[in-house]
Amino acid sequence: METYRDSHNRALTDYPRPSVAVDTAVLTVPPGAALSVLLVRTGDEWRLPGTFLHEGERLADAVLRSLQTKAGVSGLSPRQLHVFDDPARDNRGWVLSVAHLDAVPWSRLSIDADLARVVPVTDVGALPYGHNEILDRAVATLRSSYASAPDPLHLLDGAFTLRQLQDLHEAVAGEPLMRDSFRRAMEPQLRTTGEVAAGTVGKPARLFEF
Repeated sequence: METYRDSHNRALTDYPRPSVAVDTAVLTVPPGAALSVLLVRTGDEWRLPGTFLHEGERLADAVLRSLQTKAGVSGLSPRQLHVFDDPARDNRGWVLSVAHLDAVPWSRLSIDADLARVVPVTDVGALPYGHNEILDRAVATLRSSYASAPDPLHLLDGAFTLRQLQDLHEAVAGEPLMRDSFRRAMEPQLRTTGEVAAGTVGKPARLFEF
């Protein structure tokens, strides 16, 4: 097969090219806790799970491979978040990162504790390889999606009370929300299951679904 050459008679291999990485922000809300992120260990450092793209590999396959091998996590469906292309973003060299985001109910996130941990996003600290910028973008995207919708990324698992929904929104937002305003905005977007939550104190709380 004849080698392609451009108008300057250069082949593709004549141009310097960055390495391509995939990095994934897996966000979740543990019971009674704040919005949190999955981190994996590299030596003495913690970072987002990621890997370099192999020759002939699709981005989505590289993401799933990195989650499985770096964190022991499978069964997720990350979506592309943003391409981070600042040539100076990674101290290892010229690395273009195709960042991904997934939001996972706590009950469905099973990790290998020897490889990974889940940390509140406010407690992450400095991350290598430009991963703080990726995490900030992921958190902002998640918060924007929850600003006016009940649970667009399905962090709740099954039927829920309005109190549980508000707890989720407060965890995502990182701040308390006005109860009456929250319920006026969210309740019209829900339907009742016709059942009430068991074991609640006081007036039984209705259960809702989307």
